[in-house]
Amino acid sequence: MHRARRIARFVVIVQTVLFLAHFLFYQTWTFSAQDSPRETLWIKVVLGLLSVSFVAASLLAFRYTNAAVRGLYKLASVWIGLVSFLFLATLAAWIVFGIAQLSGAALPFHRIVEALYSAAVLAGLYGVFNANWTRITRTTVKLANLPEVWRGRTAALISDVHLGHVRNGSFLRRMVAKILKEEPDLIFIAGDLFDGTAIDAGRATEPLKKLTAPHGVYFVAGNHEQFADDSKYLRAVADAGVRVLDNEKVEADGLQIIGVPYRNATQDGHLASALQRIGVDRERASILLLHAPDRPHIAEAAGVSLQLSGHTHLGQFIPWSWMAQRIYRKFVYGLSWIGKMQVFTSSGAGTWGPPLRLGSNPEIVMLEFQ
Repeated sequence: MHRARRIARFVVIVQTVLFLAHFLFYQTWTFSAQDSPRETLWIKVVLGLLSVSFVAASLLAFRYTNAAVRGLYKLASVWIGLVSFLFLATLAAWIVFGIAQLSGAALPFHRIVEALYSAAVLAGLYGVFNANWTRITRTTVKLANLPEVWRGRTAALISDVHLGHVRNGSFLRRMVAKILKEEPDLIFIAGDLFDGTAIDAGRATEPLKKLTAPHGVYFVAGNHEQFADDSKYLRAVADAGVRVLDNEKVEADGLQIIGVPYRNATQDGHLASALQRIGVDRERASILLLHAPDRPHIAEAAGVSLQLSGHTHLGQFIPWSWMAQRIYRKFVYGLSWIGKMQVFTSSGAGTWGPPLRLGSNPEIVMLEFQ
């Protein structure tokens, strides 16, 4: 009951914010426009429907998985991404208006709004295109005490696929084909394979049955798998032949591979206890698969050599990319150091919420060990 109340309160807050944003768009567009009363009415109706589209589609998406719901959710998700760009365009328009008023300049406000809103929509549409263009990112990682046999070998890292109403089995199939083309020795899936919306998990993970590597394919759960009961997701991944790491360590030709799911790494003490129970050999190279780069100091203190994470999406697009960088700082993306440990954070292959990327690219990471 308490959880249901929290969810209801969150939904109300989000919907209120969206109402206010769309009301601001309406006021900005009609401020100095010469629209007829009929045109103004249509603008009200369209913006009113758009303002509730994402919340309504999201509520349906967590219960149903038919074609109509998937289509509505995709359209609403694209729109909510455009809202972010339109909001920035609105702020820019009013700033220009304020400067013009203070300086006594006469500017065609509605023309400025038209230009800024057009630019916002174009930026959003490019973001949709960019989110579907997955790159291969290559980096070299030098690890102390790396077994000689691992020098020159490669590992593929993929995270944040977010299978659900926007990305599905066909998207995962393309990712699998790209990974296999690289012929990696190891494959890591760093959580959030699923979005958390209603889905046939077994059917969605069918492409993983073709994902193989000489030294194994490993998965660790992310926050989206663990919003509630994660058993159906973990079972689907395991049934596809992928090794699910749940607070455990495995050996791969002398290399320690450790996996801690998101739920066991939400607090310093929880992660420290999990790593202590697992038992990391500090004298040998080790790789920790952990969904979020939230507590790298704990992993470094435990003697881990390399942590592989995702979760941040590099913010996906402005203004959220600014927030992500402020929260995660140097660990928001790419290879970084903390003490003697390295952390590689991927921007992810998929998207969450708006299927847009601007200022971040979807990727599969290829790591070469030295």
